[in-house]
Amino acid sequence: MSTFDFPWQRMAAGANLLSPDGELGITIFEEITTLAVKHEAINLGQGFPDADGPRIFKDMAAKGVSGDLNQYAPGSGILPLRKAIANHQKRFYGLDVDPGTEIVVTTGATEAIAAAVLAFIGPGDEVITFEPFYDSYGATIGLAGGIHKTVPLNAPDFQPDITELRAAFTGRTRMIVLNNPHNPTGTIFGKELLAEIVALAAEHDCLIVSDEVYEHLTFGVPHIPVATLPGAWDRTLTISSVGKTFSFTGWKVGWATGPSHLVASVRTVKQFLTYSSGTAFQPAVAEALDSETAFFTNFAEDLGKRSEVLAKGLEAAGMTVYRPQGTYFIVADVAPLGFDNALDLARRMPESIGVAGIPLSVFCHAEGAERTRSLMRFAFCKKPELLSEAAIRLSRLSAKVGG
Repeated sequence: MSTFDFPWQRMAAGANLLSPDGELGITIFEEITTLAVKHEAINLGQGFPDADGPRIFKDMAAKGVSGDLNQYAPGSGILPLRKAIANHQKRFYGLDVDPGTEIVVTTGATEAIAAAVLAFIGPGDEVITFEPFYDSYGATIGLAGGIHKTVPLNAPDFQPDITELRAAFTGRTRMIVLNNPHNPTGTIFGKELLAEIVALAAEHDCLIVSDEVYEHLTFGVPHIPVATLPGAWDRTLTISSVGKTFSFTGWKVGWATGPSHLVASVRTVKQFLTYSSGTAFQPAVAEALDSETAFFTNFAEDLGKRSEVLAKGLEAAGMTVYRPQGTYFIVADVAPLGFDNALDLARRMPESIGVAGIPLSVFCHAEGAERTRSLMRFAFCKKPELLSEAAIRLSRLSAKVGG
């Protein structure tokens, strides 16, 4: 394990923000977004929608701000929201969750992830994630002093090799962090794989932290929460948020559900991170979660159509496209165009063709970065007309940049 003078250095290193000489860099998202703004490019890099969610919930939040919902909410979240989360878990997944003791509301899913890792991981403890991985996992594992072990997800299906997965578990494994549906690859983990993870977690007596923020954004494939599988509930924390499902990423209202003793531990850490937040948003989130089932299915169907618009544009540009099963993102290989370095290309695209994307290598450790060197992630949670324009611009990539 690397030695650093300060915890922030471990955190930065875990998120690939620390250079070999110890210099602190900026995130690739900040870098590419800055370039996109400078060159007025279509930003398909960051995963945020370019349109807000339903007006009715915005109006509820505005009413809360203009009214009297401007002080601290209870540390666990307001009871109506916790009840709505419990109802949601029962309605969609058949899970019985006690709103009094088995739910904690957090400042987005990111805080829930951080609180879970900090609650249970100490120096030298091993934490497994799949790779590519959402950057906050590496950051919080590093902050906790844990050892981050990864299992690769390789194209074309981005599913792990079971032998490699089994080999990653050791006597020092304390946690496996899932992201299902998976960002950045857009893949979904099915029941057979999830059952293997539960069995391995039980064998090694470790926790499962399941980041399911894209739970409703799947395209013709059902989402299966790992907590629904036999033997999983007692060792699983399930995390989600309002941001992705309802296109309110700036509200930063998330939650963790699970057995009371695990939730109590997360809540203990969470109360010294933010204590509480988003009081005016919480009633609106409760109402949103109680939406008709058709809202969820229609939104996913529409998003799937947008992914196909972008997929066809990327294919027309000459890239190899790996169609996603869910999330906001699609992965494409730029190697057929003659480019062997997606990171370099991503830095050139905003100026050369007016489109921004994110190289998959930034979601990996060094060995994984080499494996994913020519892969790029694009976000399709944008207006259809914008995606169509992006497709036109992408078709000029080879001519404008050259392989």
